[in-house]
Amino acid sequence: MATPIIEIHQLYKKYKNAADFSVQNVSLQIAQGEIYGILGPNGAGKTTLISMLCGLIKPTAGHYTLCGLSPKDRLNDMKKITGIVPQEYALYPTLTARENLMFFGSLYGLKHETLKHTINEMLDRVGLSAFADKQIEHFSGGMKRRCNLVAGIMHQPRILFLDEPTVGVDVQSRSMIIEYLQELNQQGMSIVYTSHHLQEAEEFCTKIAIIDHGKIYAEGSPAALIASTPEARNLEDVFITLTGKDLRDAI
Repeated sequence: MATPIIEIHQLYKKYKNAADFSVQNVSLQIAQGEIYGILGPNGAGKTTLISMLCGLIKPTAGHYTLCGLSPKDRLNDMKKITGIVPQEYALYPTLTARENLMFFGSLYGLKHETLKHTINEMLDRVGLSAFADKQIEHFSGGMKRRCNLVAGIMHQPRILFLDEPTVGVDVQSRSMIIEYLQELNQQGMSIVYTSHHLQEAEEFCTKIAIIDHGKIYAEGSPAALIASTPEARNLEDVFITLTGKDLRDAI
C-alpha cells in the first residue's frame, strides 16, 4: 500500500441527545493519491465522518491524522492542506462568482495578484469565464456546483473532501466536474468523495468504503468489491447486497 495520507483509528461520533452513534468504530487508511469513495444510504454516517475529518466537528472517541497532523494540536495547519466542497452551496447568492472567489481566496491567505490570476484561470477551466461578474443567484445548478468546486481548491490543497459534488447537475456539468477532479488527482491531489451516483463512483474511485449505521461494511477497489459479492454485476448490486433494499427516507 502507498503511504497513508489519512489514518483513522476507532473513530466514534454520537450527537448530543441522540440514541445511537452516527459513526462507530471506523478505522481506515487512505493512501496518498487515492480517489476514495465513502458510500452509504441516507443517514449512514458519511457526512458526519467527513465533517470530523475536515475538523468541523469533534469525534466522541478515537483519533485520526491528515498528513501526520492531528486536529488536537495542529488543527490550523491541518485545515491549510485540506479543501472542502460541501453538498450545500458555500457561496453568497448576491455576490458575483468573482466576488465570492476573491472572498474565499483571501480567507486562504492568497495574495491579491496571485488570487486574481488563479480565479481567472480556474473560472476558464470550468467554463465560467463569461459569467464571472454575474451574481450567483442567477446561476444554474451546474454552474453553482462548478463555482463551488473552484472555491474549495483555489489554495491547491493536498486533500480534497467532496460531499455529493455532482448532485442535481446536468450531464455536461457532471462530466466536466469529474474530468477536472481526475486532472487534479493526476497532479497529486488526494480525494475523498461521497455520492449516491453509484455508476459514477464505480468509474471514478480507485477505492471505496461502504458505510451503514455508522459502520464500515466493506472496503476495496470497485472491481474487487464486485468480484467478491456473489452475482454482483456492478457496484449498485454490491451496495444493495450490503445495505439492503429498505427505504431510507428521513425528515
